[in-house]
Amino acid sequence: MAESNDSVSVDMEKIYLGGKEHHIQTGCGPVSVIVYGDYDKPALITYPDLALNYMSCFQGLFFCPEAASLLLHNFCIYHISPPGHELGAAAISSDNPVPSTEDLADQIVEILNYFRLGAVMCMGVTAGAYILTLFAIKYRERVVGLILVSPLCKAPSWTEWFYNKVMSNFLHFYGMCGLLKECLLQRYFSKEVRGNAEVPESEIVQACRKLLDERKKTNVMRFLHAINTRPDITEGLKGLNCRTLIFVGDSSPFHSEAIHMTSKLDRKFSALVEVQACGSMVTEEQPHAMLIPMEYFLMGYGLYRPCQFSNSPRSPLSPSCISPELLSPESMGLKLKPIKTRVSLDV
Repeated sequence: MAESNDSVSVDMEKIYLGGKEHHIQTGCGPVSVIVYGDYDKPALITYPDLALNYMSCFQGLFFCPEAASLLLHNFCIYHISPPGHELGAAAISSDNPVPSTEDLADQIVEILNYFRLGAVMCMGVTAGAYILTLFAIKYRERVVGLILVSPLCKAPSWTEWFYNKVMSNFLHFYGMCGLLKECLLQRYFSKEVRGNAEVPESEIVQACRKLLDERKKTNVMRFLHAINTRPDITEGLKGLNCRTLIFVGDSSPFHSEAIHMTSKLDRKFSALVEVQACGSMVTEEQPHAMLIPMEYFLMGYGLYRPCQFSNSPRSPLSPSCISPELLSPESMGLKLKPIKTRVSLDV
């Protein structure tokens, strides 16, 4: 049992699948953080999409050997789960107030303070990408870089708002029923891997479907409500002073949102990777497509894969060591167009 640190305390720690899980009590309630790697290395925090946790949102990326070697060699990974989304989570009492997206962003600060972390690298998927972007806007000095997958930045469109309301009603009346899971799988994956009458759904979709069964409906409803009432943070993007790498599948329901967000960021400090034949959750569907862009991105921080350089970084990341040219479209193989990455589904 760890000692409390200011307003944040660890209720429980346990070793889980090679990482240590911390249940941390914050001002918005308890949150699960699973830590992998050497605490002396720079920190990379992750935040998943709606109804997911690190197992169902980032497992594919960290099971991809090349990507895993790049990330685990250079970072200590802190997987943050939305409240009540961790494995084995109990239903959150209805007496607890439903957090807003601002509350969830503020919760991250409490977590960083508990671990005594300064500035961190962030990686988020869709709803998680929104939370981390909002966090970066509010606490600029705590973020040195953003890796965002199918991110959101605008308030929900009427169509998205209505769709989310329908999902919320399904959750309320039927729980994590088959129809709701289909809605979520369409949010995450392209039709190529979801399958049809002639082609069975892929193993990653089957695994995600099983993991969704573990979510408690009230916990998902709380996160869904926060995301469905999120404010537009487009104006805040202009004030970001960190490098940003955006991935989006061209079959993602949020493809246009990612394009919009990219257009509002400083072109010198951001890059867009469009992954063809892929849905929103690139981390699971085509994680290998993320490797080369991430390598270029992290080279600007002096970080490399161990097959290239054997020395492991021990000092905090420093934005001052970034060369803007390393993130320019031209340096990543493009000329005045976004990156288009096509990867065979057979890989």
